[in-house]
Amino acid sequence: MVRSSQSSKRPPEPVVHIIDDDASLRESLVDFFAALDMPVVAFANTASFLAEATPEAGCILLDIRLPGLNGLELQAHLNERGRKMPIIFMTGFGDIPMTVQAMKAGASDFLTKPFSDRDLLEAVRVAFARDAERRAAVAQSEAHHSRYHALTPREQEVMRLVVHGLMNKQIAYELGISEVTVKLHRGNVMRKMDVRSLADLVRIAEGLALGK
Repeated sequence: MVRSSQSSKRPPEPVVHIIDDDASLRESLVDFFAALDMPVVAFANTASFLAEATPEAGCILLDIRLPGLNGLELQAHLNERGRKMPIIFMTGFGDIPMTVQAMKAGASDFLTKPFSDRDLLEAVRVAFARDAERRAAVAQSEAHHSRYHALTPREQEVMRLVVHGLMNKQIAYELGISEVTVKLHRGNVMRKMDVRSLADLVRIAEGLALGK
């Protein structure tokens, strides 16, 4: 594995993870990204990537034809385990069926060797942006789960009934409590979930699978 310098004390930075069995290309790509002050790590095969890498942010620049587990098989392996870091495939063959398969499985881009520095950098920038959106969505989902579990059991009940469309009177009847108490719980739910509208609360509930 080849690695450029990167501080471990900073929040996770987007890293280019290169996997290619061509040593000269690996070194060239590492030098290219390092010259742009972009964190980069490189691996000679998928086995070493799986054994040594701890990817948190960034993208994977992946040769599609590799010994052992090939690029498409690695993509499937990562997808099965919910590891959604964007993948940019590289190939010297321009195999259309493989391109289609890779894209259907969620590849960010597909570069045919030899590719230009401009095309490479643009593909990585797009992948970084895509990964940033993914991580932001994950963080938001985790925050919603945390806020929901901070609700009292009664507040959770009220929230579930609210997002199912029940009126305060109906909720009061369903739970055997007063309408005033329902309004208090409902206000607490809106405050603790950090939302200002019922529409926002419903969207969060859908993400938490409370609307089913």
